[in-house]
Amino acid sequence: MALANERVAWFNGKIVRESEVLIPFRDQGFLRGDAVFDMTRSFNGKAFRLAEHIARLYRSLRYLDIDPGIPASEMVAISEDVLERNHHLLGPGEDYWLAQRISRGINRVAGDNWDHYGPNVIVECVPLPLRERARHFRDGIDVVTPSLRRTPPDSLSPRAKMHQYLNLVLADREVKAQNPDAWAVLLDVNGNLSEGQGSNIFLVRDGCLLTPRERYVLPGVSRQAVIDLAEGLKIPFEEQDIDLYDAYTAEECFLTSTSLCICGVRSLNGRGFAEGKVPGPVTQRLTEAYKELVGCDFVAQYLRRLDA
Repeated sequence: MALANERVAWFNGKIVRESEVLIPFRDQGFLRGDAVFDMTRSFNGKAFRLAEHIARLYRSLRYLDIDPGIPASEMVAISEDVLERNHHLLGPGEDYWLAQRISRGINRVAGDNWDHYGPNVIVECVPLPLRERARHFRDGIDVVTPSLRRTPPDSLSPRAKMHQYLNLVLADREVKAQNPDAWAVLLDVNGNLSEGQGSNIFLVRDGCLLTPRERYVLPGVSRQAVIDLAEGLKIPFEEQDIDLYDAYTAEECFLTSTSLCICGVRSLNGRGFAEGKVPGPVTQRLTEAYKELVGCDFVAQYLRRLDA
């Protein structure tokens, strides 16, 4: 397909215009949330740790027992192709979210006459919300823990990235009804910090970097990047249960996510952190190392949008 002024996507084996990606209403992903997805971002037009994101996608597929019909290596190649085909539509200094979405597809019913049966597979991309999130890098994020608890892992594992997002969506809506600029991070059923919608939380307490146990959260690829960077910087690290006492007595806090990478947290439930400055010194060291890792000053990329 020649370069066009509309983004294109890969849909069940074909490159099509984004507006032509249509899912039947009987698709199980629509009817029951029976689908998985994964998402990375680009830096200077290149996808970040795409192989790791695809590996996590295929673990999610195995958890739901969905066979997409193509190997992981082909999914990587398709994703790179979609990103390249859409690159010309980006503005200066912009980057994409790059997503793979696979549903279980349609359950056959007598009298059906659909064009496609089996899993529906989509690879697509959309520009990062740089302007909408720029203020977080200027001011720091205000985190609020909603009343709704994270779905317990013995009910549905958070380690699979599924379209079952209502638990996180409703928690986020509760928080934003109180403060539209706040970011929800849920507690788990034991009262410990877990995660937000597409984000992992870290604390710095007594000089040690802390984050919740993987059993209770989606193990983010950006989360792992920070853990790897901390090891290289000789910053002590522990994965453990973290309750609100730990958070309220911490020196620093930050979130990691695909889009944000690392972003400092200003307050948790209205309470600031002992360091006072956002980002704190440990967060800043990790941020500088992350910039070097990805070859992009993502903080400046966001801050430039404040005046855009």
